[in-house]
Amino acid sequence: MNGRSALREINGLLNNKVRAHSLVDSVTERLEAAILSGELTAGSKLSELQLAMSLGVSRGPLREAIRRLEGRKLLERTTNIGVRVVALSRKDVSEILQVQEVLQGLACGLAAKNMSDADIDALEQVLTRYKHKPGKGEDYDSWDLDFHTRIIVGSGNERLSKMLTEEVNFLLKVHRSVAVTTRETALRVVEEHKQIIAALRRRDPVAAEAVMREHISHARIESLSAEFAEDSEKQVATPAKKRARKSVAKVAR
Repeated sequence: MNGRSALREINGLLNNKVRAHSLVDSVTERLEAAILSGELTAGSKLSELQLAMSLGVSRGPLREAIRRLEGRKLLERTTNIGVRVVALSRKDVSEILQVQEVLQGLACGLAAKNMSDADIDALEQVLTRYKHKPGKGEDYDSWDLDFHTRIIVGSGNERLSKMLTEEVNFLLKVHRSVAVTTRETALRVVEEHKQIIAALRRRDPVAAEAVMREHISHARIESLSAEFAEDSEKQVATPAKKRARKSVAKVAR
């Protein structure tokens, strides 16, 4: 084999590796999007065969994508059960929100010193665009994420930004929070965002950190309260359903 033939063979191998890697990336991104959107619901078991057929890929790239998402804590593997979408417990959510409160507070304090006037102006425009129609839904979630992401980036601390966007906030996306369910709650969030911007305008890192931590604390309390209410409704509904089934059985006899 001459030098040119060897070079062509090496280039061919490199091209094959790139294509295989890109396929795994694509499968990983598709599964991640399905989990974050709720298409694959929390706690649901995954069937490799069905997923491979649905995505039109072999099991090799699929299994590598699953391993990646296990590493990101979006999927979990249990003995004798298989792979499931992570379902965060009430305790998990509480602990993650506690970490978020501290880290976002720190980010906001740093942003008060590091964000430019233009960045703060842009942040205020984000608030202005939505404050006339706050409420629950995808638009609200996207707007709130945009607001907080700008502050995180504005902190100027890349390591802190990575911890929040790739770990803490990423996990919270899996948890479909029901905290913001009323217009009153959404208006309260808008008002707190105004207070955050005011502290950033004053270049007051202490106040900025304090108002952000209070803001996240309110979200944690509301999120956990909403979950508790849902659990209570389920507990009340179960005995009622049992009584209804007994009544039907009596009529049938």
